[in-house]
Amino acid sequence: MADMNDAERQTLLDRVNRQSATVGATIPETISVHGEEIALREFLVETRKIETLPPETRELVSRARQTLAAERKQRVERLKTDQLSREEAEALADEIIGIDRARNALKTIRHPDFGDQANSASIDDYKRWLSFVDAIQ
Repeated sequence: MADMNDAERQTLLDRVNRQSATVGATIPETISVHGEEIALREFLVETRKIETLPPETRELVSRARQTLAAERKQRVERLKTDQLSREEAEALADEIIGIDRARNALKTIRHPDFGDQANSASIDDYKRWLSFVDAIQ
């Protein structure tokens, strides 16, 4: 396992900091936080099922976002400073991108599915248009 050089390190740092890095990325099944494995994907799936978040769940989601932000920062720092093999660095970059994907999912957790919302709005607009056409005939 060869250590990565500075150019490879910079390429990975650029990759994890790109806006589009999470496009197509999957949320990790689990994430290790302070040595404890957390079922991240299951947490997100279960939380997204809730129509309206009660205050205690909102607090839990907020803490999860803060924890993920801290974990991302710690992992980016490791990527910047630690002696890592190329394989370790790639795995770490993938973890960071997965964390970002999870953070994005948590940001939208209380919002309805925008696709469904847009579709519903289009149908409502169409119905109003038909009502208008019927009214003037």
